[in-house]
Amino acid sequence: MRLRDGRKRDRDMMIYGLNTCAICQKARKALEAEGKEVTFRDVRTEPLTEAELAELIAEFGDLLVDRKSNDYRALNDWLKNSEVEAQISAQPKVMARPVIRDRDVLYLGWDETIQVALLQS
Repeated sequence: MRLRDGRKRDRDMMIYGLNTCAICQKARKALEAEGKEVTFRDVRTEPLTEAELAELIAEFGDLLVDRKSNDYRALNDWLKNSEVEAQISAQPKVMARPVIRDRDVLYLGWDETIQVALLQS
């Protein structure tokens, strides 16, 4: 699909996050402003499948859990000492976000490096 100015619209971009996450919404707006068609998936209302979670863990490991968040601090000791998969399955809000899939490439966060990679592609 092409935009009015001739730029091609991407269809293969997915953001995994929370609807209430300000950084997720900021990333989404910036990507859409660049003409990218973005699908947003709230991981609370539509949890990751085992296969999706395994893929993200293989890519990011322990970084996939935001250990600075209040939600992580609220986990019981057993969950804090559990594997990343158990933590995110039990409480999706502890997942670091946004996770952005651009075709076959995964990104974690919305820092300057990721913005440059995604907004100038």
